[in-house]
Amino acid sequence: MEFSVELADRITRSVCEAMSDSRAAVEAALTTLFAGGHLLIEDVPGVGKTTLAAALGRSIDATVRRLQFTSDMLPADVTGLSIYHQDTHEFTFHPGPIFSNIVIGDEINRATPKTQSALLEAMAERAVTMDGATRQLPELFLVVATQNPGDMEGTFPLPEAQRDRFMARISLGYPAAAAEIAMLERRSHRDPVGAITPVASVEDVLRAQRAVNEIHLSAAAASYLVAIVTATRTHPALALGASPRASLHLARMARARALLLGRTYVTAEDIAQLATPVLAHRLLPLGYFEGQRDAAAAVKEIMAEVLASTRLE
Repeated sequence: MEFSVELADRITRSVCEAMSDSRAAVEAALTTLFAGGHLLIEDVPGVGKTTLAAALGRSIDATVRRLQFTSDMLPADVTGLSIYHQDTHEFTFHPGPIFSNIVIGDEINRATPKTQSALLEAMAERAVTMDGATRQLPELFLVVATQNPGDMEGTFPLPEAQRDRFMARISLGYPAAAAEIAMLERRSHRDPVGAITPVASVEDVLRAQRAVNEIHLSAAAASYLVAIVTATRTHPALALGASPRASLHLARMARARALLLGRTYVTAEDIAQLATPVLAHRLLPLGYFEGQRDAAAAVKEIMAEVLASTRLE
């Protein structure tokens, strides 16, 4: 427990060297990492989405690959491909960038749905199947993808199945004036991301992920969590509710948050704090294909209703 809290503090301080005004986003990213999930960062261009992903990657002594998604990218550019060699008369598989510990996907919604689908098996099962063979990805495997709002030019909406693979979705927003002034001063001398050196190893992170498994989720807390997820499936403003995978992801994130705060058990506060980033991006408001703001409002309304009728022991 002490190890995980100290490790989280080390990584947080390292990433905040580049993202000093976004501590909440850094902590959300770290919670997702410790929970063993994948993170979607959605916001307008230029607010630091890729900076956050890159800073997290540089803080861990792991293999990090970066993908710039474009409309002409092919699935093989993500997963790799088999090349035929004339001299041996055999095909040799050449792994793509997905075979890394941390994959940073820039502007994932600029790729076509065909290319986006190349991530589905990898994100859900940590494996890639090609040419009839299934190849396992590293035990530590994190996808941090960024995307611009769906109403911007040149974007393709992420399919529901793809959004459901992301454990959490966060936004950064515009910085406060004081933070933006500090950023101008800080970046006039050096690249804050380039100055980051690893403060954790792959085994450190895997050890923290295993520790998350030991965090207790009581029957009352589980009932509260499931009540929130179930209510999304019947809410009158939502055409599509959260899947059972969302329940698993919310429980995992709640356990990771409890660990980072030095507790051995999940509280209602853990669940309430994470419900919106874990659930909102999976929901489809009636009359909208986009509509994250409406989905987030529905989650908050649901939490208020469920809390009024549920009491944790």
